[in-house]
Amino acid sequence: MELGLVGLGKMGGNMRERIRRGGHTVIGYDRNPDVADVGSLKELVDSLSAPRVVWVMVPAGAATQSTIDELGDLLAPGDLVVDGGNSRWTDDEKHAEELKAKGIGFVDCGVSGGVWGLENGYALMYGGSAQDVAKVQPVFDALKPEGEFGSVHAGKVGAGHFAKMVHNGIEYAMMQSFAEGWELLEAADSVTDVREVFRSWQEGTVIRSWLLDLAVKALDSDEHLDALRGYAADSGEGRWTVEAAIDNAVPLPAITASLFARFSSRQEDSPQMKMIAALRNQFGGHAVTAADKAGEKGADSPGADVTPPTGG
Repeated sequence: MELGLVGLGKMGGNMRERIRRGGHTVIGYDRNPDVADVGSLKELVDSLSAPRVVWVMVPAGAATQSTIDELGDLLAPGDLVVDGGNSRWTDDEKHAEELKAKGIGFVDCGVSGGVWGLENGYALMYGGSAQDVAKVQPVFDALKPEGEFGSVHAGKVGAGHFAKMVHNGIEYAMMQSFAEGWELLEAADSVTDVREVFRSWQEGTVIRSWLLDLAVKALDSDEHLDALRGYAADSGEGRWTVEAAIDNAVPLPAITASLFARFSSRQEDSPQMKMIAALRNQFGGHAVTAADKAGEKGADSPGADVTPPTGG
C-alpha cells in the first residue's frame, strides 16, 4: 500500500525504512529537507493515490495539532490520518471529531521500540474503528515484530495512546527498580563487581528482561557510569499516567514514586538517575548529560524545557 509519513526523526526515519522493507511505498515529509522525499505537506498529499493514509510522527501537542489541522484542509473524505506520536489520549478524541466533520478517518497508535525498532520491530497499540484500522493494517503488520504478538487493536479512539501511556508508566517504575538496586550494590563494601552481578541476572532469574540487558550494555560501556550526570528528563507520559490514575481512583504508588524520583534528579547529582539516563539512551537514543557538563543547561539539563514526547 501507499503511505504518507510526516516526521522523519529518530523513530520516524527508521519506521519509513522498515515499512519499505515490508514492500510498501512510503512518501516521507520532514522540515529537514535532507531526509524528506517531498518539500511540503501539500506535495506529500498530492503524491498519494486516493483513498490516502497519512501517518503523523511529530512531537505531541502544538506540533501534532498544527499538522493535523493542515492535513484536514488538504485531505478528502475517505482519507485517513494516523497519529503515531505520543499524544495524550484526550487530544485523540478532539482530533477524531475535527477530522470526522470533514469525512476523514482517524486512528491513534502508540509506538514502542525506540532506536532498535528498525531491526526488532515496533510494538503497536492502536485505537479507532475497525473500518479505519483495516485501512492501515498492512502498515501495522510491516512495523510489528515477527511472531504472534507485538500489536493490538486496543479499543476506540484514544485507546492506543492510553495503552502506550500506561506502558511508559510501567517502564518508569521498572527502570527505577534497576537503578535503586544498582546504587545499593555500588554502595556495599562487600560487593566488588556490580557489573557482573547484573550480568549474572540475565539468565535464570525472574527479573531477566530487555531492560536488564540494556543495563548491562550500559555498564559495559561505562562500568560505574562516571561519564554521566545523574539527571533524567520525563517525557510527559509519566505525569499523564499519574493524572489518569487520580481521575480513575487507581493507586499507582510505584509508578508515582518513579516519576517523583525523576524530579529529584534535578536537585542533585543522583547515582540512580545515572542508570535511568543510561537506560533511556540505550533503548531510545535519548540525550544524556555528560558529567563534566553539569553546569550547562542543554536539552536534557535542569532548567531546560521538557520536550513534548514523540515515539519511544
